[in-house]
Amino acid sequence: MERTAQLNRKTAETDISIELILDGSGKHEIETGFKFMDHMLVLLTRHSGIDLMVKASGDLTHHIIEDIGIVLGECFAKALGDKKGINRYGSALIPMDESIARCVIDFCGRKALILDLKLNECDIEDVAVEDVRHFYNSFAENAKMNLHLHVLYGDDQHHKVEAAFKALARAIKEAIKIVSDEIPSTKGVL
Repeated sequence: MERTAQLNRKTAETDISIELILDGSGKHEIETGFKFMDHMLVLLTRHSGIDLMVKASGDLTHHIIEDIGIVLGECFAKALGDKKGINRYGSALIPMDESIARCVIDFCGRKALILDLKLNECDIEDVAVEDVRHFYNSFAENAKMNLHLHVLYGDDQHHKVEAAFKALARAIKEAIKIVSDEIPSTKGVL
């Protein structure tokens, strides 16, 4: 079974195209128009082992980054399908220089987001802190997952977000692994 998804979202504000291969090798083609977001999505790809193609354009940074989160989440939901055989849960504790981030996820079919990135209200490179938060919210909601993401400590804003993306990537890698031939739920569905 191929675990892939290709989706487009075109609105009056944005045009987002994403192709996702869960059982990939870290290949990527990322063009969001924002160097910091490109960097974070490349990290997500490399450290999760997925293949990812993202092409995004639009009117405002906020709209583009939020819609990338929406479409990426939808791609994960579609590629995971009925979630038969997946590990379901994933966790990671990842350092990035002076920063450490912890991520715990559950591809359970319901959104929950607990986010504490310990970020100052400022821009990180060419992206606003609030847009990073919106990305995670949109991603969790549309992937239908529980996402608990915490930066435990750190000084550099860039390093804190980088640690968070790497922790998310490693948690995803663990959660999407095929470990059985059953749906990992006592309900029989996720």
